[in-house]
Parts: sequence; structure tokens; C-alpha cells
Amino acid sequence: MPSNTRVLLAARPDGWPTDATFRVDEAPIPTPRDGEFVVRLLWLSLDPYMRGRISAAKSYAKGVEIGDVMTGSGVGQVVDSKHPAFAAGDTVIGQFGWQEWAASDGAGVMKVPPGPLPLSVYLGTVGMPGVTAYVGLLDIGAPKAGETVLVSAAAGAVGGVVGQLAKIQGCRAVGIAGGREKCDYVVRELGFDACVDYKSGGDLDKELRAAAPKGVDVLFENVGGPIMDTAFRHLNPFARVPLCGLVSQYNETVPYAVASFGLLLVNRVKLQGFIVSDDMSKWPGALAKLSGWVAEGRIKGRETIAKGIRSAPAAFVGMLRGGNIGKQLVKVAEA
Repeated sequence: MPSNTRVLLAARPDGWPTDATFRVDEAPIPTPRDGEFVVRLLWLSLDPYMRGRISAAKSYAKGVEIGDVMTGSGVGQVVDSKHPAFAAGDTVIGQFGWQEWAASDGAGVMKVPPGPLPLSVYLGTVGMPGVTAYVGLLDIGAPKAGETVLVSAAAGAVGGVVGQLAKIQGCRAVGIAGGREKCDYVVRELGFDACVDYKSGGDLDKELRAAAPKGVDVLFENVGGPIMDTAFRHLNPFARVPLCGLVSQYNETVPYAVASFGLLLVNRVKLQGFIVSDDMSKWPGALAKLSGWVAEGRIKGRETIAKGIRSAPAAFVGMLRGGNIGKQLVKVAEA
């Protein structure tokens, strides 16, 4: 009989996740109770925020308990339903976890709208990463035509959309990424004006000055650590910093001390951390805009794809180490 392959949290990591952090097991495929439906997962999203879910530290959302299925959003098809709003054959997006099959009561689940876009984009450019870029840049960054927008982790799922949105707003888009291949992707495929390779061994401060000669008006921060510290030196007076993530610090056991923090005061900078799920009322409008731009080819994105649910732990660690370009996905099953 077929079973449900699942990835469970086995232990909380001290530093980087290891092979001991996760455990794969087999369980019966769930059957729906009244008010539930069962989904067969097709695509699983892997995202940096998940590192916080397996930590014991206080965070903005409840962590995963030891022995529970690892959290994560996915796209799947309803195969059996006792829920009045969902029928067998519906394609849906929700927090179904790292598993092949999931039961849901419908909370937080959205139906995929009909149209020509591939299902995987609803976990990337037209999903949470895209909305994160949209809300963070447009609401907090508030870029004006002619300004310079600097994006760290520019080759990632969020950063790549940020730079393209900046270009749509008439701004100069500058990225920071690790490696020549990523910088070439950011400039040649996504249309950024420039990209600085922080792994080149060069002088990051000097290279940022050359890429953003008029300074930086909006810093969309995804990385933290010394890269953010250096970027702070290039902020113009009254610059805005949407603080989306600090991925370079998620696996560090000693906090990084920011040396340039005083420049935020000197330049009267607005820095605001945000979580895109704080205000779900912004999602429909953002998704409508993003899906239109993706369909028109004005927003593009690459995907890095691992195969099979058992590949999720290694792909997750690889993403945290910067091994992906664009959106990191797991292809769980064929549609």
C-alpha cells in the first residue's frame, strides 16, 4: 500500500543544521474528517524563514516541535474532500509541511486561479517571496523614480523580484550576490543595472561606491552581517531600509556587532523590520499585480529544483549556504 513520506524535526540544531536535525519516516496517507480535505503535494517551497522555526529562540511565529512534520508551504491537488469549499481536483496552496500527503481544514489555504502560469510560480514570484518583495519595497521602501535601490541576496527568490520592481518604478537597481554566475543572472536575465560580487575578494565598499555613485536611497536587506554593515556606509540622508531577513546570521552562535549603526542616526534613516503575513489584506492586490507582470514577462525568475520529499533537508541546508539561484523548490510529484 502507498504511504506518506514525511520529514520530521528530530533535534534543534546548534549552529548549522546537520543530518541529525531531520528524520524521514513513513505514515499512513491521511483520510479527511468532516470539514477537512486531503491534498497530494506537487511542489514544496524551501525558504530561509524556516531556520527560525526549528530554533528554540523566541520568534514571530510558533516553532516546530520535536517529532512534528517540518513546516512549509506547498502546491498540491485535492484528492478527497469532506469540506464544502474544496472539491477533489482543486489545486491549492497552503502550509502543508514537508510531506507527500496532508489533511487540512482549509485555514490559510488558497485555490490556484486558472490561467497559463506554471504551478511552481505560486511559491515564488507570484507567491510569498513575490509579495514580500512587493510589500517591503513599495510600502516601506517607497522608491521614487530616479532613486537607487540596493538589494542584498539579489539572486534569491525575494531579492530578484525586488530589483525588477525597482526598475518598474523607474529606479536604478543594484544587487549584491555571491559569485559571478549569480551576478550575471541578476544583470543579464533580471535587468538590474549592476551587481556586486561579495565573494570576488575585492573591496566591497569600493565596489558598492562604483555601482551606486549617487548613494543608496533604499536598501532592501536580506542578509545582515558585514555585508549590511558595509551597505550602511552608502545610505543617503533619509534613506529607507526594509529589513526582510538576516540569513547570514541564522546559523551563527555569536551575534555580529554592526559597526556602522550610528550612520542610521546621522543620515536619519528609516529602518523597519516586517513580516509579510502581518497584513494579509495586502496580498490580493499584490498577487494580482505580480501575476500580470509575470505573464507579461516584466518579472522573471529562475528555479532551483530538488527531486522528491527526501531531498528536502539537503536542499534546505544548501539554500541557507547560498547554493540556489532564484527560488528553491522540491518537486514532490507530477501533476
